[in-house]
Parts: sequence; C-alpha cells; structure tokens
Amino acid sequence: MTPPAPTKAQNMNPRKGRPGSRTVLIEVRALLPTLRPAERRIAEALLADPEAFAGRSIGEIAEQSETSTTTVVRFTRRMGYEKYRDLRQDLTEQNLRERLAADESSVPTSDISPDDSLADVVAKIAATEARSIADTAEILDIDNLQAAVDAITGARRVDISGVGASAIVAMDLQRKLSRIGRVALEWSEAHTAWTAAAVLDADAVAVAISHSGATTDTYEFLRLAKESGAATIAITNDENSPLAGLADTVLRTAARESPLRSGALGSRIAQLLVVDCLFTGVAQANYEASTSALQRTYRAVARS
Repeated sequence: MTPPAPTKAQNMNPRKGRPGSRTVLIEVRALLPTLRPAERRIAEALLADPEAFAGRSIGEIAEQSETSTTTVVRFTRRMGYEKYRDLRQDLTEQNLRERLAADESSVPTSDISPDDSLADVVAKIAATEARSIADTAEILDIDNLQAAVDAITGARRVDISGVGASAIVAMDLQRKLSRIGRVALEWSEAHTAWTAAAVLDADAVAVAISHSGATTDTYEFLRLAKESGAATIAITNDENSPLAGLADTVLRTAARESPLRSGALGSRIAQLLVVDCLFTGVAQANYEASTSALQRTYRAVARS
C-alpha cells in the first residue's frame, strides 16, 4: 500500500506553537516537503540566506519569491507565528547564534564544492553532522522518548524495520537491544517485515525508521503492526508524514541535507543519536540486569 498523500487540510495546518529562535531553521527544513510551491519558494529563500530574509519586509519577501503578501502571511502562520515580526526576531537571534558558533569553530559551513580539498571535505562533513546531532537533540521530545522507552521496556518483543540507510540504523538498534537480553528482531526486506508485523499483538512494539516518513515498505510495516494491536514508534524527520500519522509515539530527527550530502548521510547520523538515546533509556530502566547482560556478552566475544 502506498502511503497516503497529505490532504489539503493537512497541508494547511500550522505548527502547534511558535518554534523559537533555537529551532526555527529546523522547523522550516522539516516543513519543506509538505509546502505548496509558492510557500516552498519562501522557505527556500529563507534557508538560502536567513540573515537577509530577516531584514526584509513582507512585501519584499513576496516579490523575491514571486508570490503574494497573503502567501507570506500564510507561511508565517504555518510556521506557528501569529506575526511576521516574531519570525524575523527568531531568525535574527538564530543567525547571531550560528555566526558566533561558526566563528568559534573556524570551520566553513557552506556546501561541498568541486574545488574543496579533501581536508575541506572532512571538516565540512564533521561540522555539518555535528550540527545535525545538535539540532536533533534540540527538538527530540523527552516525553515522547520516555513513552517509547516505557513501551519497549514493557514489551514481549520488539520488531524494527527500515530500508536503505535506515536499515543500518534498524540493525544497530536490534543489536543493542539483544545485548541487554531484549527480544528484538530487525526486518529490512519488505515481505518478511510485513508478515512479521501481521502476527504481532498488544505485547509487542513495532519501530519504523524512515527519514522522509513516506517510504512505502516502512509505512506498510507500521500499518500492519498497528492493525495487529502492537504499540507503534516512528523515527522520522517529518512529524507530518504518513508514517508519523500511524505512530503512537514519534521521535523526530533534524538532518541537514545538501546536494552531495543527501539523506543517506545526514539522516543516518541523526537517527543513530535517537537510537542511542532510546537504547540507553531502556537499559537504564532495568540497570542491574542490563549491565550484567552487557558484561556477559562482552566476555562471550572477548574469548574469541
């Protein structure tokens, strides 16, 4: 089954609350896939030069984006702001914070270019992935994380699925949970994932991992798991995605992408952070048993 496309009503829904200066750019990036063409042009103009955007009036932004002032106002409200000046204020604060951070690190933050040396490539990737980790930590909902930890802690078994780069993350979570004695299964092939999901029950948890939240195979896995009565968890960059709509609990990532650093790089590092936090929370919930299991598994391979 193909994930349903967002409805017109979903496309019009504003964020719940003002993002604030620490997450405004994260939220713009997250909204991009769901925006209409005119609103997307506004978002792209903002992301291309947030500082310049913050210094322009509604009319100037409308002219630059080849749209109307009404559309700029609608975009502002989609972002969770009642007034355009509040969006400008948060952008100004965020720009200042990022400029200070860039000055301290002395690492260029621009995208990789054909003229970059290999040393430049290493520095830029390290800086950008560090930013993806920091952004994800900033927006990760602790209440949702606790709910996911509680669900896995109380589950008879945990089934995990992702495809592509997300399959690597799914495997990582499965290996970690297995090392502390949890029954965890990882499915990267669609049909085996679906058949496993179809026989889950209320004592099981299904974890689906997808950067876009629109991957057909992963969506169908979570749909079948939910239909079977299992608790459902989605790890995704888009809280408005079809996958997120199926999940009892959504754990958001905030991966930064660029032409040479597509989601296969940015999403993976952000997803691994979420997985590490989730695993640590589960291990902490039964600390003595988890540390004992980790010691035994360490000794098992140390003898080889």
